[in-house]
Amino acid sequence: MYLKGANSYGQLGLGHKEDVLVPQSLKDVSCKYQGFKSITGGGGHSAVITDAGELFVCGHNREGQLGLNHSEDALHFTLCTALSGFCVTQIACGWDFTIILIGTGLVLSCGSNSFGQLGVPQISCPCLIPQKIESLKEKVVDIAAGLRHALAATESGSVFQWGTGMASRAKRASQGKTLPLFLTAKEPCGVTGLEDVKVKRVAASSYHSVSLTDEGCLYVWGSNKHGQLVSKEIFLVEPKKIEAHFFSYEKIGAVWSGWTHLVAQTETGKVFTWGRADYGQLGRRAVVPNGQEACGGSEQCLEQLCNIPISVPCLDGASQVAAASPGDGTNMGCAVTALKRTSMSRSWSKLLVAQSR
Repeated sequence: MYLKGANSYGQLGLGHKEDVLVPQSLKDVSCKYQGFKSITGGGGHSAVITDAGELFVCGHNREGQLGLNHSEDALHFTLCTALSGFCVTQIACGWDFTIILIGTGLVLSCGSNSFGQLGVPQISCPCLIPQKIESLKEKVVDIAAGLRHALAATESGSVFQWGTGMASRAKRASQGKTLPLFLTAKEPCGVTGLEDVKVKRVAASSYHSVSLTDEGCLYVWGSNKHGQLVSKEIFLVEPKKIEAHFFSYEKIGAVWSGWTHLVAQTETGKVFTWGRADYGQLGRRAVVPNGQEACGGSEQCLEQLCNIPISVPCLDGASQVAAASPGDGTNMGCAVTALKRTSMSRSWSKLLVAQSR
């Protein structure tokens, strides 16, 4: 595993807090020789799941988001002993909290709960040890964490959201109209508008949410400030389907969300990007569908063209894709990083790259 970028809290796990400009290999013997299943980054913390289902964490820990039963930053990847005996299958790192999915379908959380993002409303102070989200009764198959909200998709295809991070923008956009309960809930609440579909994957950003159905369709809701929801509305209070023609009528197989942009891959391997593009995070030029350059490069025209999903041919066939925020000085600062079967593409990585071997 190789790491580079901003390291203000020791989130690279290299034993110091100095920024790293050239990728360095992990020398931490505690997890160096274990196989890695996945790596995830939050606002200033990182989490690694090993092939054995163990969780190692490092970085910012002021709110207890590392689940280590203290609030000191960790400069090395440290085993989360509170999860001993559990097989961790997925981690979702928010700004200052962490959501954990274990093999049995249970979901736990730790860190800040200032916005109800832990899904455990009775917790008023930072949670230093992962706590089970009791109100999630169904078996969960996928999780996601945004800035201050979280999502879970269940085995039955339902979607739950909690955390009030999107509420203030929703209230401004709705102009006094009643909001759906899931936008203001501090414990898991069913997302309305998805009753007729079965969701298998979820993704989240700073202020929007995404779900992928078993039929290969994308539904989005939340802030549309940068056109990432492919809508004329400034805020979507309920899920809206992105029409299939934007993806050449192909079914979507996977989706990833950055802070204000989205990446989707079709079942045939094509990769589409759209949303905010001022940091080059879409990995493409603003072009019209017939391949011509955008109308003179005007800011308005560029913005309109970036609000439409367009394929990035050099990423076709990528086996892994990660999207985070445009360089904002935090751990969530890579735009698009894609791992192809033959090589790692770092063209647009601004901050953190990890390669599992």
